[in-house]
Amino acid sequence: MSATDDLRTIGVLGGMSSESTVAYYRQIDQGINDALGGHAAGELLIRSVNFGEIERFIQTEQWETAGEYLAAAAQDLEAGGAEFIVMATNTMHKVAPAIIRAISIPFVHIVDVTADAIQNAGIETVGLIGTQTTMEASFYRNRLDKYGIDVVVPDPADREAVDTIIFDELTDGIIRDESRDRYLDVVDDLVAAGADGVVLGCTEIELLIEQADRPDVPLFDTTTLHVNRAVEYSLGERTEFIDTN
Repeated sequence: MSATDDLRTIGVLGGMSSESTVAYYRQIDQGINDALGGHAAGELLIRSVNFGEIERFIQTEQWETAGEYLAAAAQDLEAGGAEFIVMATNTMHKVAPAIIRAISIPFVHIVDVTADAIQNAGIETVGLIGTQTTMEASFYRNRLDKYGIDVVVPDPADREAVDTIIFDELTDGIIRDESRDRYLDVVDDLVAAGADGVVLGCTEIELLIEQADRPDVPLFDTTTLHVNRAVEYSLGERTEFIDTN
């Protein structure tokens, strides 16, 4: 029996957007290959939903309907043989409770993974950038608060700019230098407001800015953190799942 025979199957709930789903797919395969070598790659299932529906749910604040929609997709992954699930988006973790209730396999919550990294860095206050839902709703801040982590968010004009760039550019794979500069200005303002690090709380933001852009400010790339945890679980390097309730 080879090492790859022991891999846990990862269920990726994606399509929000395809840009982030592709990043999860590639990085999971790369992580497994880095660990096992040769042509080893991830054992995974991807259930990609219609981003147009998700965007409509967000704009019209149909969160209950969104939860039902994503819960059904998560059940598809479980039925297909996934042994645990990661959802390739930050924003839709707002409806994570509905998904968790609908499945019997573990759900790896992106905020829990991010909180672990923040705590390991010895940081107590972070800035948060992402969609307006992520920055303004309580689900993200409240979950970080459980770990003793305080959150500061951009001012209203900056929140709108960050959100617009995500939906009008990054979800379509459009990368503009002007948008990178705008994001970095927001990062600088958050640090000036007391943040000791900044959470890149949208799975597409890694397409635009990276740690090298602000080497003195810890940037918590939620995509990479989430993927790395999924790889650890798949390899059996971690066996205990965080209680996501």
